Amino acid sequence: METDCRRTEGARPLPAGTRLLHIGPHKTGTTSIQGALFAAKDAMAAHGVAFPAATRHPMEAVLAVCARPGMMGNTRPTDKHWDRLVAQVDATGDRTSVISSEFFADAADDEIVARVVRELGGERVHVLVTLRPLVKIMPSQWQQYVQNGLRMGYEDWLDHMLRKAPYEKPNPSFWRRHRHDRLVERWARVVGRDNLTVVVVDDRDRGGLMRTFETLLGLPADLLREVPDTANRSLTLAETEMLRKLNVEFRGHELPEELYSRLIRYGAIMHMKNTCAPSKGEARIVTPPWAVEAAAAVGAEITERIGTMGVRVIGDPALLSAVARPAAAPTTPPAPAGPPRVSAEAAAQALYGALAAAADAPVRHTAPVKARTVQQTSSKDLVKVIGGRALRRLRRH
Repeated sequence: METDCRRTEGARPLPAGTRLLHIGPHKTGTTSIQGALFAAKDAMAAHGVAFPAATRHPMEAVLAVCARPGMMGNTRPTDKHWDRLVAQVDATGDRTSVISSEFFADAADDEIVARVVRELGGERVHVLVTLRPLVKIMPSQWQQYVQNGLRMGYEDWLDHMLRKAPYEKPNPSFWRRHRHDRLVERWARVVGRDNLTVVVVDDRDRGGLMRTFETLLGLPADLLREVPDTANRSLTLAETEMLRKLNVEFRGHELPEELYSRLIRYGAIMHMKNTCAPSKGEARIVTPPWAVEAAAAVGAEITERIGTMGVRVIGDPALLSAVARPAAAPTTPPAPAGPPRVSAEAAAQALYGALAAAADAPVRHTAPVKARTVQQTSSKDLVKVIGGRALRRLRRH
C-alpha cells in the first residue's frame, strides 16, 4: 500500500478529463467539501474543472440510483433525478469534473456500483473515499439517525452496532457505509485499484482535505474554502435527547411521516440549528470506554485490510485505530448529575420552527365542526385529528 503520512504532499493531480467521484462516506468532511466546491464552481470553471450538479449536494439523484428511499417523510427519489445528473455530467464534455455525495457509499452491491461508474464516465471515473476514525463517526452518525426518526438511546445503539451480530438493527446502513475496508473493496472491484484513492482525514489539519481536493483537481492553492453552515452543526446531547423522545411520541401516536419531514426535520430542528449556537458548557455526546476500544479494534482491522488492496492512500492510516487517552488531570469541570437539559432558548426556537412550518399551509375549514369539545376528546384522538389536518394541508400545499 502506498501511503503518505505527510497528507496532501503525497497527492498528485489526476489526468485532465478525469471525473472525480467522491463517495464519502458520511461524517468524513463531506458537507464541508461539498459547500466549498459549490461556492467555488465559477472559479473552478476558469481552471478547466466543472462542478456539474445544480445544487451543493445532488442527494435525490444518488438516492435514486442506489435504490434508497430517502429521509423519513420525504418524497421518494426517482430515476428522473439520476438521469438529470447524468446529463449534467455528460454536458461537461472533456473537462475534468467532480461530483460528491456520501450516499454513493450506500450502494449495496457491485451491480449498482457498476451502473454508477458506467453512466458517469466509465474509465474516466476516479473514486475518492474519505475516512475518519469510527470513534469520531459513531456519535455524529447516531444523532443523524435520530434526526431521521431513531428512538434508541446512544449506549443501546452502540450495543446493537458493536455487540449484537449481525449488527443490522436498527440501522442496517451503518456498516454498509462504515465498514470502510468493504466499502473500498466494493468500489475497487469495479473501477480497479489504480482508479481509487483513499484519503485519511486528519482533524488536526482543518484545511487538509481542501488542499487534497485542490491538488487532485489541479486547482490553485486556497481556491477551496470552508463555507459556514449552521444547519449542519451537530446536536448537543440534550437537543438529541429532546428529539429522540419526541420521536417516541411521534411513532407511538402513528402520525404521518410527511408531518415529521416538514414540521420536525425542516421546521423545528432546522430552525433551532440556525438560531441557537451551543455554549461551551453544554454536554456533548460521549462514547463510553468499552465502545471506544471496540471501534478502535474495528478500525485496526479496516486499516490492515485496506493495506492489502494496493489502492493509493493519502494520510496516516494509523489514525483510523488511534484511541485518544484522557489527560492526567481533568481540564473541564465534571458534567452535572442528572439527565441533560435543553436550554429554554433552544426549546423555544424549535417550537417556533415547527409552528412556522405549519403556518406555511393555512387552514381551510371545508366541513362543520363536530359538536364535541376539546375537553371531551382524549389526547390520543386529538393528536390523530391534528395530524390528519396537518397532512391534508401538506398535500394541498
